[in-house]
Amino acid sequence: MSYQALYRVWRPQAFEDVVGQEHVTRTLQHALLQQKISHAYLFSGPRGTGKTSAAKILAKTVNCENSPVSEPCNECASCRGITDGTIPDVIEIDAASNNGVEEIRDIRDKVKFAPSIVPYKVYIIDEVHMLSIGAFNALLKTLEEPPKHVIFILATTEPHKIPLTIISRCQRFDFKRITANDIVKRMGYIASQSGIDFDEKALSVIARAAEGGMRDALSLLDQAVSFSDEKVTVEDALAVTGSISQSYLNQLAEAIYQRDISNALQTLEKLIQQGKDPSRFIEDFILYFRDMLLYKTAPGLEEAIERVMLDEEFRQLSEVISPEQIYEFIDILNKTQQEMKLSNLARIYLEVALIKLCEVKAVQQAGGEDIKQLMRELEMLKQELNILKANGIPQLQEEKSASPKKTARISNKGYKAQTGKIQEILKDATKQDLNLIKSRWGDMLETLNSRQMRSQAALLNEAEPVAASSTSFVLKFKYEIHCKMAMENAKFLEAVSIILSEITGIRYHLVGVPEDQWNIIREDFIQNQKGEGSSEDTTEEDPLILEAKKLVGAELIEIEDN
Repeated sequence: MSYQALYRVWRPQAFEDVVGQEHVTRTLQHALLQQKISHAYLFSGPRGTGKTSAAKILAKTVNCENSPVSEPCNECASCRGITDGTIPDVIEIDAASNNGVEEIRDIRDKVKFAPSIVPYKVYIIDEVHMLSIGAFNALLKTLEEPPKHVIFILATTEPHKIPLTIISRCQRFDFKRITANDIVKRMGYIASQSGIDFDEKALSVIARAAEGGMRDALSLLDQAVSFSDEKVTVEDALAVTGSISQSYLNQLAEAIYQRDISNALQTLEKLIQQGKDPSRFIEDFILYFRDMLLYKTAPGLEEAIERVMLDEEFRQLSEVISPEQIYEFIDILNKTQQEMKLSNLARIYLEVALIKLCEVKAVQQAGGEDIKQLMRELEMLKQELNILKANGIPQLQEEKSASPKKTARISNKGYKAQTGKIQEILKDATKQDLNLIKSRWGDMLETLNSRQMRSQAALLNEAEPVAASSTSFVLKFKYEIHCKMAMENAKFLEAVSIILSEITGIRYHLVGVPEDQWNIIREDFIQNQKGEGSSEDTTEEDPLILEAKKLVGAELIEIEDN
């Protein structure tokens, strides 16, 4: 065939052509100039990142007639012979198909012979992790102490499969995934040199689909050139890579923001009819929201954005969608992606995920409207307070300062505790019932959180049970507003009662009370008990017990009859 694939034509022939691996090429160049060449190297990293190319460049550079140099000249007989594979002293071995003990023993027997043409005999063993255990053992001693004229270069995509005894005998270089920007630059150069007309955005689509591999990117570019008419467009790149057009992703994000489930499902139907892979779609959508989150939180890091192009529609959506919502979106999509791996019903999972995303948006928007309403009411209260101050509030403040006890009573009118019920509970309260609830209180809070009731559980952060009977208990709140919110939430009260019933086996009725009101109700109850002078409880008359109650409080006193 006269035609050669782009990745073969443009295979790097010098270290400067190896894209995105400066940490490797610079180290090797310095070692070559200083003639500090190791006897064994291990190149590891993802596919298509330049491992084998760097190995051949190293073989050429160390055998170049102009050495020591940092780059091969690619003009001398040695460089040209190694490039076209006519020099037998540079041996490339595919360990995937030559992974037995016999092949390695053959290398071990021939390695002691001096090179015939160039100064160094170089063995490049690709996919070295495919060697058998016996082959690794056969290679071990030779790799540790080879003749001075031999260099081993091992290349692998899975270094964890190589025995540590082999790794410890090599200089290891880890090749990393090439960034999308570096891939776009290299593809642009190659396309320009090859006379290919292209759209810059099309190269970006191909670079993202390549997932950090330069060889994959050039193979996709080859396909896009064959698919296109005269110019490689974004549509051509999307068709070849199977990626989702950003316009579709923008439409879906807009539908989710508008809570338009119908539009979201229709857009998904169009993508499926176009033959888009559901797994690829959900991966693109996760990256879309990931890039949106980065753009919102760190707009200066545009080079970190992997999937999206910063068009006007994307910028507008980024302004109205909050980071909290994006966290929820990514979480739902990630869970859906995991579930899809275990099922053949990918489409159903996608449809359910889109509906969930729209529902999350609705909840977030409802919360926003509530906050706006509260802000409006707060502003109205401020205006009313200013009017009252202008019409005699100072006199009211003087009256309040003259009677501080009344002030405390008036401030509690926001929520009035159920005094009668609390006193009934106190009459039947026992230490054992209170200890039972307190001992399981932490379990109850954990259960509330696990059932997605975190906001309700937050109300109980500053609350504690202070009295309990066999059927009811009193819950003291540090803040009156928390008590009011809790006691007016029937769903919350029912949940606490059910969870305590599951944990303790007893269905309790909860009665809430703010801390300052609790102190008053408790003191009134103690005084009433004193006034009654019940003959049934003679310990109330004991002056020592009365004095102890004054000092530490009645709830901390436990009386035992001897």
